[in-house]
Amino acid sequence: MAAPGRRSSTFTRLIRHGFTDPAAAERLLDDDALALVRHDPVLLDALGASADPDLALRSLVRLAEAQPGDDERQEFLRTLVAAKPLRDRLLGVLGTSEALADHLARHPSDWHALLTYEATDLHPGVAEFEHGLAAADDQDALRVAYRRCLLTIAARDVCGTTDVAETAAELADLATATLRAALGLARSAAPEDAAMCRLAVIAMGKCGGHELNYVSDVDVIFVGEALDGVDEAQAMRAATRLASHLMRICSETTVEGTIWPVDANLRPEGRNGPLVRTLSSHVAYYQRWAKTWEFQALLKARPVAGDPALGEEYVAALSPMVWQAAERENFVPDVQKMRRRVVDNIPPGQVDRELKLGPGGLRDVEFAVQLLQLVHGRSDASLHSGSTLEALQALAAGGYVGRADAAQLDEAYRFLRQLEHRIQLYRLRRTHLVPEEEADLRRLGRSLGLRGEPVTELQQVWRRHGGVVRRLHEKLFYRPLLDAVAGLAPGETRLSPRAAGQRLQALGYADPVGALRHLEALSSGVTRKAAIQRTLLPVLLGWFADSADPDAGLLGFRKVSDALGKTPWYLRLLRDEGAAAENLARVLSAGRLAPDLLLRAPEAVAILGDPLGLTPRTREHLEQEVLAAVGRANGAEAAVAAARGVRRRELFRTTAADIIGSYGTEDSPAESDPGALVDRVGCALTALNAATLAGALRAAVRAQWGDELPTRFAVIGMGRFGGQELGYGSDADVLFVHEPREGVDEQEAAQAANKVVTEMRRLLQLPTADPPLMIDADLRPEGKSGPMVRSLKSYEAYYRRWSLVWESQALLRAEPMAGDLELGGRFIELIDPLRYPAEGLGEDAVREIRRLKARMESERMPRGADPTLHTKLGRGGLSDVEWTVQLLQMQHGWAEPGLRTPRTRDALAAAHAAGLIPTEEAQILDEAWVLASRVRNGVMLVRGRAGDTFPSDGRELAAMGRYLGYETGHVGDMLDDYRRITRRARAVMEDRFYGA
Repeated sequence: MAAPGRRSSTFTRLIRHGFTDPAAAERLLDDDALALVRHDPVLLDALGASADPDLALRSLVRLAEAQPGDDERQEFLRTLVAAKPLRDRLLGVLGTSEALADHLARHPSDWHALLTYEATDLHPGVAEFEHGLAAADDQDALRVAYRRCLLTIAARDVCGTTDVAETAAELADLATATLRAALGLARSAAPEDAAMCRLAVIAMGKCGGHELNYVSDVDVIFVGEALDGVDEAQAMRAATRLASHLMRICSETTVEGTIWPVDANLRPEGRNGPLVRTLSSHVAYYQRWAKTWEFQALLKARPVAGDPALGEEYVAALSPMVWQAAERENFVPDVQKMRRRVVDNIPPGQVDRELKLGPGGLRDVEFAVQLLQLVHGRSDASLHSGSTLEALQALAAGGYVGRADAAQLDEAYRFLRQLEHRIQLYRLRRTHLVPEEEADLRRLGRSLGLRGEPVTELQQVWRRHGGVVRRLHEKLFYRPLLDAVAGLAPGETRLSPRAAGQRLQALGYADPVGALRHLEALSSGVTRKAAIQRTLLPVLLGWFADSADPDAGLLGFRKVSDALGKTPWYLRLLRDEGAAAENLARVLSAGRLAPDLLLRAPEAVAILGDPLGLTPRTREHLEQEVLAAVGRANGAEAAVAAARGVRRRELFRTTAADIIGSYGTEDSPAESDPGALVDRVGCALTALNAATLAGALRAAVRAQWGDELPTRFAVIGMGRFGGQELGYGSDADVLFVHEPREGVDEQEAAQAANKVVTEMRRLLQLPTADPPLMIDADLRPEGKSGPMVRSLKSYEAYYRRWSLVWESQALLRAEPMAGDLELGGRFIELIDPLRYPAEGLGEDAVREIRRLKARMESERMPRGADPTLHTKLGRGGLSDVEWTVQLLQMQHGWAEPGLRTPRTRDALAAAHAAGLIPTEEAQILDEAWVLASRVRNGVMLVRGRAGDTFPSDGRELAAMGRYLGYETGHVGDMLDDYRRITRRARAVMEDRFYGA
């Protein structure tokens, strides 16, 4: 024993050999079970070489204690120290897998399975595994034999005798032998069923691809045929009983545990379909009903058990359909849906630990390889492999993937699969999560050869390989497309024009020839511009393909690049500002309006790289900028041109923010509240239109009167303008009011006011590159027949004597927007008693409003329009909601201050708060109003011109779907949801407005 205060030499050696609890290890070494070998130096060296020396020693003591007698224990221990291959294999397994240590403790003689070291033992195949399972005559015996074989695979794996691909292949071969053995047991249990049918087991997924994990569902499909003279229905029932029994033999938990679940859900119709089908039934299903993902799954189909001839017939019949899948009508939208990472079902706290489904995980590599196989395998049989790594090598050899990219991806995939294997091997549980405990990470790191600082090194290597996958999995699709139109290094293989076109079509490009032409123009040459664009384009092409119109995105990028490509800040912006390139891709491919605005002044692209660039400017800020620009300009036309230029830039800012908020980016999710998007757009457009009107007013006054107009003048916003609810296609509804200055003749003042209005309208509609601002004054007293401008006294006289109820209703949304704000405020004071009449509306007024609404519904709906999809006048659309809310305002605004607002949503919320409308009905009306507003905005964004109903063009309709948050291929759901939401709103409106 060591002297007090001093550690024993054994304690010190244990620390040096990697033990984390040397005191416990000393006690274990002193255990009687290890008396024969405790002082043998080779034992400590071998334990120290294992992934977890503490676990290996504990498990070794258990195994030694479990030997049935002293003679067996002495034989075991003497062999352990004498035979290095056994020592390395056994202690390697014991230091990596607690589950296999448990198996050895229950079956202590199974260590002999690691003793043989023949050539066939180094690289066994299905025949060797079948031999190892041959003696199993029931479920428990099969489980024990399976674990014994698994022990040998794990031993070769942890000792480095096999690499990760060979290990995965051995696991698949063991699964094949196990399925055959299980089918043999099922047949022995029901010989009468076996005598009625042929049954083939087709491996799918990782088993079919010869790349199985240690713990994984084994995916299968069953195909059966009746033997001669047997009724087909009877034979299929017999085959189903055999298949079900096979699944139970493998999947059920007994005293010896379970093997793995057998999953047959990849079969036609999934769990709702019959477990076993005839070959002709399989063929008929795949010809008529199968989806793209089902053909993708068939890439790995491989007959493994049962009737081998029937299995080969199955593969021969279905294989041609796999390679024709890329020509199917829905291939592109299916691919676009499948390309999006499936992380929604991963708990947020686990995304960063997910090896399989997380960003930069195994699924990214596997999906990318499989998609490229589907696209190019129809014309190149060398790609017909079920193995991910073999297919990746074939893709590189054929020039479909860059060799350097393929090599990096191969290395990353091998590391991630090996890490997955080691995680699962510990407890033999199905998991793809990297553990969080330091002890687990230490064991994993050491098992992968990271012996310095295993935890730190493991995290670094894992993140590096995950980053490679994230970076390359998109580049994998698009880099070869650039190589197809650019010069290559000697020895590199390029995509043929046909293969490049096939790939572009598969990724959603409708005009692959045109796309290749754009790529060549953007990436050819030796300039700095071409070099940077060659780096950017693989990523941009992926973002374009994620939209409804990839061709438009690529064309828009070429136009912007042609306009700005020689500007140093532009290329630097896209290269260095991470969000700028993705934001640009989203904006260019979302429709016509935003790209049109950008291409009129491409320098506005700088907005996309500014962290605050997408934040709307306030009305005060904009008015200050516009008035300053007007003050610097030489002449009224130049002044308003400057104001309209600011408006165009702000329109682009607003559309870009709306698109990016609707689509989301890789770093920030889409806005979850559509009402917030509508409100932001409405407020931003109102602010910039108000500022533009203020600029036009200043320019018109200054050109003829200098600093001061002979009359005070105000612009009152009406309709959506006054309510701050403008859409992209909305005109600016206004009233003009003036008041003669002291000492100015009323006629002179009126003439001046009319001249100002005429000049403002002319200036704002001059044909220029900037979009015009259309002013609509038709809501003025007497409509188009009345004077364009009135004095405040004239308004007062008119409203006192002649005002009609519709005019009072229109005034609900009146709000001062430009000019003399004090005069505007007095106008509001004048009209408040009209729009919020004391004691509310009389019955005659309510009847008149209802009559006007009914007349509008019958007379103003465009001929041929679908009333269930018209956003303004259709069932449950904007008009229904707004008239319902406005009736409440006119009836109760005199008593409820919250209702005195020009904004529909605010008034609706106030009505609910005042108890005038129940919660559910208020929510129904609000949802319908927001949706209809979003549709109108979306139509303008997508088509570049205003519209009140969904577009009929398929690609435009798809773009609308993406803008509204629907995945590709769900246009029907979008239209159904719109009809359902507005139908409910119409029911509320009829009850609340018409009193039905």
